[in-house]
Amino acid sequence: MHRMRAEEISQSPDMKQVTYNGRQVYIQQVNENNTARIFPLDDPQNEFDVQLTNLYEQQ
Repeated sequence: MHRMRAEEISQSPDMKQVTYNGRQVYIQQVNENNTARIFPLDDPQNEFDVQLTNLYEQQ
């Protein structure tokens, strides 16, 4: 995923379909080093950072 799109999604009031390793996730924030702080929707206590290139938006 491109950095600008990830930032748009993280700031959007609408829920977008974003996946990481096949699991739907929520992007909390986009970091300066091209990573994002995310958590799986089915496990919101499990926050972690991932490379933006590993996030996919489902159209």
